[in-house]
Amino acid sequence: MPADRARLLIRQAATFALAAGGGWVAARLGVPLAWMVGAMVAVVAAALAGARVAAPEVVRPAGLIVLGTGLGQGFTPPVLAALAVSLPAMVAAGIGTILAGALASRATARIGAIDAHTAYYASVPGGVVVMAVLAARAGLSVGIVTLTQTLRMMLVVLLYPPLVVAVVERGRDAFSLPALAVVWPLLPVLLAAATFGALLLRRVGLANPWMMGPVLVSLGLAVAGEPLSGLPPALVDLAQLLLGWTLGTRLERGVVLRAPRLALAAVVSMAIVAVLCLLLALAIVAVWRLPFPAVLLGTAPGGMPELAITAKVLDLGAPLVLGFHLVRVLLCTLLVPPVWRLYDRATRGSGRA
Repeated sequence: MPADRARLLIRQAATFALAAGGGWVAARLGVPLAWMVGAMVAVVAAALAGARVAAPEVVRPAGLIVLGTGLGQGFTPPVLAALAVSLPAMVAAGIGTILAGALASRATARIGAIDAHTAYYASVPGGVVVMAVLAARAGLSVGIVTLTQTLRMMLVVLLYPPLVVAVVERGRDAFSLPALAVVWPLLPVLLAAATFGALLLRRVGLANPWMMGPVLVSLGLAVAGEPLSGLPPALVDLAQLLLGWTLGTRLERGVVLRAPRLALAAVVSMAIVAVLCLLLALAIVAVWRLPFPAVLLGTAPGGMPELAITAKVLDLGAPLVLGFHLVRVLLCTLLVPPVWRLYDRATRGSGRA
């Protein structure tokens, strides 16, 4: 084995041990979403202290396959019917979130000392990959957008689970996940089918195949009345750990130290967007009478996988949360460029740009 390969494997194993230790400590302390949050914090802390952290490329897809499988099982026919009725609320939330990012982009530009166009793409919470791709198409700095979007997502993962546990009243509703027994002989069949679905979507080039492929497979089984098996809690904890491990490796100490103003801008922008999204969530609940915990997570300015697993673990209407974020990603892909043109024209016309 080449020396470089051996060193990489050792670094990956050490990072996994660190992530697992962080998850274990967080679980013992009763931290919400402990295995993901604890793993991420431990790895980020090591990276910021100067350690070289790493994770194999297969880790995140493996965690997303488990997550997607569990989420898809919640899409029973009654839930699908409720989601169809809630579609106008999801569209309103998606558009409102884009506008919230546009408003926060002024602070991002001033604090981060970057141009208004880049700040806009760095501030709209459309997901790290989606916004990086859109920024590249617009000829902007992908590195700046990726850094700010990554920091925002990490802050949401760190802050939203304890916030939700502290301020919302939990209870089952029309969007709650069914309690499925684990059927051990069929569990490998379910996971194999979910993996096949992920590989198929990846081959045809659809977005986020590692989560959406399993969602569609387990959704089809749930609609057919044959979910095969529930997921063991330990497997869900492992999926959390894998996601936290890979999230932590995204933040490099050198990048943050080279751009402290940009890091501060990401924090301030995230706070502004979070407040605006909270107001948006309250308005949606008032108009459409949807459960507040799920709408709060559905409008949160974080990534789709991370907030979906938060909803699943805390049993807070995971199908509705996933629906909100799917619609947001679609709307961001379609509307982020034209909304920028309108926003830029409006601010220039008012003499504020």
